[in-house]
Amino acid sequence: MPEFIYLASQSPRRRQLLEQLSVDCQLLLPDASEDSEALEAVHIKEAPTTYVRRVTGLKLDAAAARLKLRDLPNAPILCSDTTVAKGRRIYGKPEDAADAQRMLAELAGSTHRVLTSVAVQYGRKRVQALSVSRVTFAPMSRSEIAAYVASGEPLGKAGAYAIQGRVAMFVSHISGSYSGIMGLPLHETALLLRAAGLKI
Repeated sequence: MPEFIYLASQSPRRRQLLEQLSVDCQLLLPDASEDSEALEAVHIKEAPTTYVRRVTGLKLDAAAARLKLRDLPNAPILCSDTTVAKGRRIYGKPEDAADAQRMLAELAGSTHRVLTSVAVQYGRKRVQALSVSRVTFAPMSRSEIAAYVASGEPLGKAGAYAIQGRVAMFVSHISGSYSGIMGLPLHETALLLRAAGLKI
């Protein structure tokens, strides 16, 4: 029975969420030579659900290869990917402040989906789950969007926002998994880790 897991994610939020489950995790991060951002490239006409599942699988493939290359002790590896979607349009991480302002302007005053895919591999066994939540933003003025982007919080976040941050003042409704919107749905994650043999 495994006593810890590898978390193949640079997100401090995901590590904090695993701590809520009292899961002992060690980071299994890419080397400088790995192009992690390339894994998140969107294919033409790719549906958001297909995209987020595919990217999570690619991240897990890379992490499993990393584990083998570094000759580390065997333990379950957890990967996760979150994307924001409005219709079939995918909102990844903004390229810069202007891109973040564009995304938020398009999401303001409407409802969008937050899709988080989680995958766990232990030995040859691989299990995966998908969490889909809906978030409704109240209308946001240009100055409100500019002020939020100026805080720096939207950069590096799917959809250009962090649900646990300042943007919460504009969130009028949530349906689904709050932890999933943060980046790691704890219900699905616990089920996958139990399936991998971890005692939670």
